[in-house]
Amino acid sequence: MHPLDPLLKNNRNWAQKIHAQNPDFFPTLSRQQAPDYLWIGCSDSRVPANEICGLLPGEIFVHRNVANIVVHSDLNCLSVMQYAVDVLKVKHILVVGHYGCGGVRAALGNQKFGLIDNWLRHVQDVKAKYTDHLACFNDESTQVDRLCELNVIAQTISAAQTTIVQNAWERGQELAIHGWVYGLKDGLVRHLGISLTSPAELAEAMATRWEKKTVELQIPDPA
Repeated sequence: MHPLDPLLKNNRNWAQKIHAQNPDFFPTLSRQQAPDYLWIGCSDSRVPANEICGLLPGEIFVHRNVANIVVHSDLNCLSVMQYAVDVLKVKHILVVGHYGCGGVRAALGNQKFGLIDNWLRHVQDVKAKYTDHLACFNDESTQVDRLCELNVIAQTISAAQTTIVQNAWERGQELAIHGWVYGLKDGLVRHLGISLTSPAELAEAMATRWEKKTVELQIPDPA
């Protein structure tokens, strides 16, 4: 047996199940996609966008990278954003991190893994901005989770600063950028209190002390 045979079998079973529920699903899906949402999330295999949001294929456009980072030099992420905003006309961009993120943990602890260290430098920039705040927490796990929240907020602001979003707002296109964090322990998404729909809201967010807000907004994981 080929090691990938179980995946192919799972695919056939899945396709048969979807077809049985809705015989027109795949023919309709093959003709177009019209999602309202762009998900920018972490590459972590435990964070599947469609399943978390309860959406079917075609209902959410997805970009994923280590630690859900949005930087203006990443042509991959920017290309996805531009296609989603300019062509698909999504109405919402969801920047979604998750508690216990390995990339954030590595950035917090200055761990060295090679090439990825350069990528995680962006998270370390967020860490540097909030060093004093993070030092208020005694255990590493809490520090990691708080940095996960602060990183999402930073990347949400970064997404709103792109020419893609700025141009969309300038031409009056309906577009909002939201910061979310996902809990691996309970499967729940938390809204971090940042949703940007205009340059004015972006300016306000950039002036906000988010370390204080995350303390107020954080929902403790269940015991």
